[in-house]
Amino acid sequence: MNRSFWQDKKVFLTGHTGFKGGWLALWLIDMGAEVHGYSLPSPTDPNLYTVTGLEDKLASSTIADIRQREELGNAFDKAQPEIVFHLAAQPLVRYSYIDPVETYDVNVMGTVNLLETVRQGESAKAVVNVTTDKCYENREWVWPYREHEAMGGFDPYSNSKGCSELVTLAYRRSFLADQGIHLASARAGNVIGGGDWAADRLIPDFLRALDAGQELSIRFPNAIRPWQHVLEPLSGYLLLAQALFEERDNAADAWNFGPEQVDAQSVKWIVEYLCNKVPGASWCSEAMQQPHEANSLRLDSSKAKSQLQWQPRWNIGWALDKTLEWHQAWKAGEDMSTISLAQIHAYEATSNAS
Repeated sequence: MNRSFWQDKKVFLTGHTGFKGGWLALWLIDMGAEVHGYSLPSPTDPNLYTVTGLEDKLASSTIADIRQREELGNAFDKAQPEIVFHLAAQPLVRYSYIDPVETYDVNVMGTVNLLETVRQGESAKAVVNVTTDKCYENREWVWPYREHEAMGGFDPYSNSKGCSELVTLAYRRSFLADQGIHLASARAGNVIGGGDWAADRLIPDFLRALDAGQELSIRFPNAIRPWQHVLEPLSGYLLLAQALFEERDNAADAWNFGPEQVDAQSVKWIVEYLCNKVPGASWCSEAMQQPHEANSLRLDSSKAKSQLQWQPRWNIGWALDKTLEWHQAWKAGEDMSTISLAQIHAYEATSNAS
C-alpha cells in the first residue's frame, strides 16, 4: 500500500454513506486524498457515516440518487476527479426479491449513468466499479470462481451485479479505453466489520439479537461464504486504482479480492465462533421456507495475488474479533473515527495473514 500515492489525489466516491463506502472514504482521507462523495442518505440509523463524523472530513458530499444523471453530472464536474470508485448500489439479496425493479434500476442503470458521466467528463483517468462475488453463474462447485467464469446470478441482486459487470466490459471496450480512461471491476466476498447495521446480514443480525438479549434465527446454517473483513477488499480496490492510474498492463480488467480458502466457512461456523466469544449469545435454525440463496460460494484471487501483489491479512477469526471490538467500543461511547482509523492502521501494519 503506497500511502504517498494518494496524497492530494481527487477522488469521486459513490456510496460514501454506506458501510463499505464509509470505510473507504475514511481510509482515503487518512492518506491525504481529496474525497468527493455522492450517495443517498444512509439506509440505517445508526450508521458508519454518522458515528464517525465522516461528513465533516469530506471535500464535498452530494446526497442524491445515482439514477439522477443530471445531478450526478453536476457533482462530478464540480469535483473534477482523477480517480472514481463506484460503490453506490442496492446491496441486499432478500430486498431484491421484494423490489426487483429498483434493484435493476440502481445496479444496472446506476452503473450506466456513472460510466456515461465519466465518458463525458475530462478529468477521470482510473475507474473501479465494485460489484460482488455473487455476480457469477453459481453452479455450486466445490472449487472457487475465477474472473473468466460466466456471469449470471439466481436472484435479482446477484443477476443485476452480473449485468453491471457486462456494462463495465462494454463501456471499457466501446468508449473508455479509446479515451485513455482505465476501467476495472472488483468482486469481493462477504464483507464484515464494525459499522454495518444493514438488515438481513449475518453479523448485524447477530449483534442486534445480542443487544436485545434474543436468540439469533439463522436461515441457511450450512451455506458457505467467502467471509472477510471490510478492509481486505478495500485494500484491493486501492491497489487496483493505483495500477489503473499508472497504466499498468492488464489492470483494466475484472478482479477477485476474496479471503484464503480456509476462511470460506459456513454460517453455522461463524455464529458458533461468535457465541463462544460472547457470553449469553445463542442461535437457532429458522423453520420458515426462504427465498433461494446460493449454498456454496468461493472466490479465487490468484490473479490479484500475482499481478497486484495483494494478499489477505486478517483471517476470519481476527476479522470477527475486530468486528466485535468495534461494536463494543461504539456501545461504550468511544470516538468511532479514532477507533476506525486505529483498525485501519493496525491492518496496514499486518504484513501477512494473521
